[in-house]
Amino acid sequence: MEGRWKGISTVLVILAGLAASGSSYQIIEGPKNATVLEGSEARFNCTVSQGWKLIMWALNGTVVLSITPSEPIITNDRFTSASYQEGGNSISEMIIHDVQLRDAGHIKCSLQNSDRDASAFLSVQVMGALLIPGGNLVVAEDEPCNVTCHAWGWIPPPGISWDIGLPVSHSSYHSVLEPNNPQSAVSVLTLTPQGNGTLTCVATMKGLHAHKSVTVNLTVVQPPLGSIDKAGTSLPTWAIILLAVSFSLLLILIIVLIIIICCCCVSGREIKESSYQSEIRKSASVKTNKETFETNLESGSENLGYHSDEPRTAKLASFAPVSSESSVQEQHSSRQPYQVRAQALSAGCPFGEPGRKMYRGVHFP
Repeated sequence: MEGRWKGISTVLVILAGLAASGSSYQIIEGPKNATVLEGSEARFNCTVSQGWKLIMWALNGTVVLSITPSEPIITNDRFTSASYQEGGNSISEMIIHDVQLRDAGHIKCSLQNSDRDASAFLSVQVMGALLIPGGNLVVAEDEPCNVTCHAWGWIPPPGISWDIGLPVSHSSYHSVLEPNNPQSAVSVLTLTPQGNGTLTCVATMKGLHAHKSVTVNLTVVQPPLGSIDKAGTSLPTWAIILLAVSFSLLLILIIVLIIIICCCCVSGREIKESSYQSEIRKSASVKTNKETFETNLESGSENLGYHSDEPRTAKLASFAPVSSESSVQEQHSSRQPYQVRAQALSAGCPFGEPGRKMYRGVHFP
């Protein structure tokens, strides 16, 4: 602590002396922008003309290093200097050791009693972690699989690529930032392996020739029994052609069956309609015959189906005596109303019903 205060006091004394002498030296070339990794070194050069007395280096507005022609004034061990001569000019170099993320910002080189200074910008990048979850992999041969690589804690997020050290039939990958963590990225590799080998995930810093990688071994095994392989590797060409022809024939057969079924349905419908029309015509004919029969009954037409019993009665009467003829006729006359009623009922015509005046095929008034 005492050494630090002593250094600060020395700087103040030198500044006071330079102010009294009225020096006016110029900066010929200032420092350049730099991008470094966290934990590495950062170097900045400032070229000044001859006769200078004091060079000051500041980081984000705070003087961290002062240099005199005789010796540097070091107040922090992470900030050191080196001096060179070039063409009569002096080059002062500030070295920042073990750069931290908080060191990012403006770097300024200035001379005492000079109205000119020069500045640059220090960018600090952070190399985070890289991991392939699960480590070494065992997958089925000729089966598509995905391999994931995670990079987190990187500032800024890195670019991710893959080195494939095994035979594959297809491979592709894509990388995206994780939605909830802008300092992390994930890359997914999709491949179809055909042999054993290695897979390497490579994360590269943007703007720097720095990268980190992780490698895993990939072992392929035969697919389990009963699994469905790809058509191109499990069946010969002739089998594929046979299957295609069989499916085509089956499709044609189905179409033919559909056409036959449709034709049968149409024919059945026509037959049914024809039968229905025939029944209608038959019903109409029966109705017409019935109406004609009823009309004949009403008009008293002769019933051709009636057989008279008179001849038999007359024949029997011819053998009877004359005296008894009158008696038989009287009996016949007395029974005549009952016979008329019975025969009318058997013919479906109640006796005495209006419009049914018929007896033994004879019209009655």
